[in-house]
Amino acid sequence: MMPFPIHRLRRLRVSESMRSLVRETQLNPAQFVLPLFVCPGEGIKREISSMPHNYQMSIDEIVKECAVVEALGIGGVILFGLPETKDEMATGAYDENGIVQKAIRAIKRESHSLLLMTDVCNCEYTSHGHCGYVKDGDVDNDTTLQWLAKSALSHARAGADIVAPSDMMDGRVWAIRQALDANGFDRTAILAYSAKFASVFYGPFREAAESTPQFGDRRSYQMDPANGREAMREIELDLQEGADMIMIKPALAYLDLIWQARQRFDVPIAAYQVSGEYAMIVAAARNGWIDHDRAMLETLTSITRAGAGIILTYFAKPAARLLA
Repeated sequence: MMPFPIHRLRRLRVSESMRSLVRETQLNPAQFVLPLFVCPGEGIKREISSMPHNYQMSIDEIVKECAVVEALGIGGVILFGLPETKDEMATGAYDENGIVQKAIRAIKRESHSLLLMTDVCNCEYTSHGHCGYVKDGDVDNDTTLQWLAKSALSHARAGADIVAPSDMMDGRVWAIRQALDANGFDRTAILAYSAKFASVFYGPFREAAESTPQFGDRRSYQMDPANGREAMREIELDLQEGADMIMIKPALAYLDLIWQARQRFDVPIAAYQVSGEYAMIVAAARNGWIDHDRAMLETLTSITRAGAGIILTYFAKPAARLLA
């Protein structure tokens, strides 16, 4: 190859039209999934203080929000529920008339083409805030699998297109797949939170979902942030158990693992740009330290460039509007 001045890479950066023509990584609203928090009541749209422009919403407001999401061409939504009451057995998670189950049916009556995902976990529904049945001060893995399978099945019965277990119990994908298939829901897809790390970046979410643990933490079941090879093992096992898609969470601090997963696994890969990642950008922009829209698109592009084809992000709506 002839060196400079024959090769001038700046020729391909001279204008926005040129940059658009040769851009390697493209963002599309269809790859975004918007997390939504559904609460009891009517006419409720309560802003989450640590996550500006995101809300706890009653079912009627969620239905309106989904119409906006669908009109923007966003790929789908994922529902998180805030039940009226909580108990040690997480009964609201698998109640056929639970808050998420009711929301699914209401959304499906109005939005026929919008993909509807549900978070399958127990932390929002337990009085202690942990993701399963607590025995001797820790979450009992195999008892919790029964709750997760019942929850996923109740979501499928209500009309969910995709169920997404986020608890990090061993064997939960297998338990859910068995329950779905045995009850005629073999077409319901599973998006497994396969590599979910015990991250500091979940803080604002715990306000949104009212799911802060009442004792201890979740490090005995969520992954150690230092372990990349273990993440690949988790993904491989979830795929063997029947996962159709896998997720890495959070996104920005784990771009290397998104890249590794993309090289190793020929399946759809999702990444969750979590509440803390969102809140940092919004807070810095409000202080005038960074440009909000550029930071939003730059981070979403980096997640896509690393290999994620699906991004769960609280920026789904403003990003979709910019990309239109």
